[in-house]
Amino acid sequence: MRASEETSSSSNQQQTQSKTLQATSVFYANRSCENPIIVNRGGAGSSKSYSLAQLILDVFFGEKEKKILIVRKTLPSLRISVIMLMNELIDLLDVRDFIIEEKVQLNWHYNGSLIHFGGLDDPEKVKSSDWNYIWMEEATEFTFEDFKALKLRLRSPSKDGKRNKMFLSFNPIDEFHWIKEKIVDDKTQDAFEIVSTYRDNPFLPADYVKTLEDLQFQDIAFWNIYALGKWGKLENVVYKNWDIVDWWPDCANSDNVFYGLDFGYNDPTGLLEIHKRGKEIWERELLYHTKMTNADLIVKLGSLIPPDNRRYTIYADAQEPDRIEEIKRAGFRIKAANKRIMDGIDAVKRFQCHILSDSVNVIKEKRAYSWRKNKDGNVIDEPIDFLNHLMDAERYAIHTATSGSGSVRVRFI
Repeated sequence: MRASEETSSSSNQQQTQSKTLQATSVFYANRSCENPIIVNRGGAGSSKSYSLAQLILDVFFGEKEKKILIVRKTLPSLRISVIMLMNELIDLLDVRDFIIEEKVQLNWHYNGSLIHFGGLDDPEKVKSSDWNYIWMEEATEFTFEDFKALKLRLRSPSKDGKRNKMFLSFNPIDEFHWIKEKIVDDKTQDAFEIVSTYRDNPFLPADYVKTLEDLQFQDIAFWNIYALGKWGKLENVVYKNWDIVDWWPDCANSDNVFYGLDFGYNDPTGLLEIHKRGKEIWERELLYHTKMTNADLIVKLGSLIPPDNRRYTIYADAQEPDRIEEIKRAGFRIKAANKRIMDGIDAVKRFQCHILSDSVNVIKEKRAYSWRKNKDGNVIDEPIDFLNHLMDAERYAIHTATSGSGSVRVRFI
């Protein structure tokens, strides 16, 4: 996400390294805010996460001896979201060589400052330390008790006199969430709310802008939440037959093992691994990435699917026969999936689905996947065409692999 203004990263006096990154107005709104609690409520594509990642690096390189905590509810979800983003930014800045990285401890050091990446499933490191800055990404995942515990840790001495701050970022999917009721609406918290939308990020691809703007014709709640960043409540959610788990079954104990693949380019390409055991399904996200050519995807499949698992079938979007054929020639067992939407949704609903906890985009899409309303406000049998890439991959795989007798084996020896 880019905009027209620029922000600099400074270095120490011994090694001067001047680098710039373009930043949206959301970055500057956060940097200029002096409140100790800064709430970033925004729609999709508003640059709130990207801007906060830039701001953290601006502090890390520009201020001295600061302790910075970046946290999500779970460490696995942090690894495949913010940590990936931060690594992307330091490579764009070409400053990796200036950072001392402790990979096991998930610490970055520079000129007396520290960034620690943590999850509240790692409370020993996160809650028992003091910090100058804390960023709670996807803050709606946390409880109010989590927030209070972290706020108590916002007390590391500031040697330059700058105020310690806590940043929260999220999509406003619940108008009754504690963030609104106990932070934004409670004036004793000394919080400031920054609201951002896709319109604050003029460098979004035109196709993605159109996708967001089309939401107003599909569902007003979706339009308000994901395009306009307004507090709202998701209604008419498609799936309720799922939960989040921390364990993954062994292939040998599964009736079926298979994969679901949804092709994309400007939209994410999504890949799921699925294990079926009786009437239960386990799912984990393997890939969710934009700008992937088929050549890129084949390389990625080679690293994600071990040789022993290439006997299992990948069910992919039937509208991409050329891509399917190219992947097949690269040595993967892949076939066109049944794409009937309602039949696919019905197939998924026949199982209890267990989502691995680090599958953050599966969880996000499951929570958002909802039925459309017509112009009269009546719910119709058609899901909203947004945040559905892994949901498409899921139904491709489950419907095609379990159709007919419901006991199709997809293991090959």
